[in-house]
This record gives sequence, structure tokens and C-alpha cells, in this order.
Amino acid sequence: MTTQPPDPKLTMVYPCAWVFKVIGADPAALRAAAAEVFGDTPCAISTSNSSRTGRYHCLNLQVAVADEATRQTFHHQLKQHAAVKLVL
Repeated sequence: MTTQPPDPKLTMVYPCAWVFKVIGADPAALRAAAAEVFGDTPCAISTSNSSRTGRYHCLNLQVAVADEATRQTFHHQLKQHAAVKLVL
């Protein structure tokens, strides 16, 4: 019988920089979504990838998050935005 060690839990040290990857059809609408969600919080936006056909685009949104609750709130708001198809 083999004993498995307990699953190590990832711990984050806050505050920290966090990168959200957002995917959607319109890069301008994704940038507008970031502006709506992050408000006055500074956000660095960079282009990640686009599909070969140009149908989907991915942006990296880097923000400073103070705690886990803030990170989850940003993630939830991005996920709920109409322009965003997927948040990673």
C-alpha cells in the first residue's frame, strides 16, 4: 500500500500583480470591458493572440490585486461582461 502525501495548497502572497487573459470577438470591446471592470485601478493591456481567421482575440490584462477577494471580484466581473467569451 502506498501512501500519498496530502495535496499541497498553493498560497498567494498579496498584494501582487495578476494577469487575466480575456478572449472575445472584438479587441476594442475587450479593452472597453477592462476599463469598465478595473475603473481607476491601473491596468497594463497587451495583445496576446488572435485566431487565424481573426474571429477571436486574446488580451493580457495585468493589474495589482490587494487580496484574494479583489482578484475573484475582477475575475467574476470580466466573466460576466458581454464582450468577454472566456477569462483565464
